[in-house]
Amino acid sequence: MIDAHLHLWQKQQGRVNGLPVYDLGGGRSQFGDAVRQMLPAYMTDGVNSVERLLANMDFAQVAGAVVTQEYIDGNQDEYLRRVREENPVRIRVSALYEDFLHKPLGDISWADGIKICAGRLADPDLTRLDDVFARAAAEDKFIGLDLADGDTQVASLREMIQQYPDVRMAIGHFGMVTTEGWQEQIRLAQNPNVFVESGGITWLFNSEFYPYPSAVRAILEARDICGMEKLMWGSDYPRTMTAITYRMSWDFVDKSPLLTTGEKQLFFHDNAERFYRFHDLPDLPYIHHMAE
Repeated sequence: MIDAHLHLWQKQQGRVNGLPVYDLGGGRSQFGDAVRQMLPAYMTDGVNSVERLLANMDFAQVAGAVVTQEYIDGNQDEYLRRVREENPVRIRVSALYEDFLHKPLGDISWADGIKICAGRLADPDLTRLDDVFARAAAEDKFIGLDLADGDTQVASLREMIQQYPDVRMAIGHFGMVTTEGWQEQIRLAQNPNVFVESGGITWLFNSEFYPYPSAVRAILEARDICGMEKLMWGSDYPRTMTAITYRMSWDFVDKSPLLTTGEKQLFFHDNAERFYRFHDLPDLPYIHHMAE
């Protein structure tokens, strides 16, 4: 199992809508002008560490993980550089592109990819980020993109896909699947270098809750658009863990009779292994828990 979309931070110090995001204790954060349960309540110190992640991964039988970034957490490049160095087999990391700083990317040799929070860009036109795509091409990095709702940025990303056909690109949040026009984002994965990951799908279908039958149907619809070999599982850990366990973030798909064993193998492992270039991942045993 490989998780294609999760978050880590040593200290949350981000921004949303121009207002600060920071830890309040007990897993809560000041989120702009509101208070949100950002972490499970037992993470009382606000530290979302790789050590806690690895413990959760071991228990949920998740062998590898890809750390993405978000403006609401603040830039975690320094911490993720160390995480990657200390966990070269099981972890892949993204450097954060911050358009509001109006400066080129610094050293990204330590990172596996670049994260563009596309839906939060001041200018939504992705063709204006030619320098970022060029860096990814020159340094053989993947690009992760969380696009604005619907087809807002589809045309400009399609142009970049055509300009940089060798740059691996992963569309996050399953194309913002609960918003109108999400299928247009999925259609981009008909291009050989573009994949889609499902990080946040349980958040988007939270009102329905486990076992998320509509999310499973959306995965099937996406499969019919771009092929199962282009879809990857992601959890959006740790924020989604305020509602469900880590295992629940994937086993609702595993338990569904609507996908074949081969399709699940592609979704949970094979596609991400190829895209993110994992190798030699551990085979994790099932650990019985005390409620069994």
